[in-house]
Amino acid sequence: MHIEILTEDKSGAVVVERLARRICEIEGCDADISVRPHRGCGSLPKEPDLKPPKFASSLLDLLPAKCRAYNSVYGGSDTILVVVMDSDDHDPDELRYELYRVCKQYAPRVRSVVGLCTEEIEAWLLGDHSAVFAAYPDSSPEALTEYAQDSVCGTWEQLCRVVCPDTYESIIDIGYPAIGHYKARWAEDISEYMEPENNISPSFINFKMSLITAIRKPDPIPDRKLTLTPKTLSDGRTVRRTVF
Repeated sequence: MHIEILTEDKSGAVVVERLARRICEIEGCDADISVRPHRGCGSLPKEPDLKPPKFASSLLDLLPAKCRAYNSVYGGSDTILVVVMDSDDHDPDELRYELYRVCKQYAPRVRSVVGLCTEEIEAWLLGDHSAVFAAYPDSSPEALTEYAQDSVCGTWEQLCRVVCPDTYESIIDIGYPAIGHYKARWAEDISEYMEPENNISPSFINFKMSLITAIRKPDPIPDRKLTLTPKTLSDGRTVRRTVF
């Protein structure tokens, strides 16, 4: 089996690769895994059938073209195309719908799996408490308890409060691009200890179950129409979720 993983940056790449390899080990799957980090998430092209611009480097800008390539090279084989990115301020259900739609349209002969980290990849890091404390023994239990799992709250800032309880204010004030180095280090350190079965992040569990299902049966999903059905949230808002 071959698994191609597309991520939006290097920090997410190390986390997803380690988790995917661990999931494969648990499933007894000897998979060849390749991870392709990009320079940011970008946006889906307005003309997805055309060749992307020469210097395009973001995940979404290149997704339709990469799907066409994967369909040509890997179509009909035991290959899984995995797309993992942060939901940021997008509605996760609508974004997941769009990603599956693009994968299905341009790589119909390859099984696709979409993983959306609620707001940021740090939600998956915060979902494994044991890994956080293994990597950073001086982490703040109070700050970790205060975090509502998979909430949209400034997730990387919350992780900073957890793992750097004495210096988080000065680190947060640094801002980008310097903070990117901290995020990469946290991802590297914490993911070394992460175990899929320990993670309580709902968005990670969704990804884990989707990947396990694909590993057990890598055939492409039958060609059925994607729909969005209404879902009412606790605050009264109505959103739509993806149904195959």
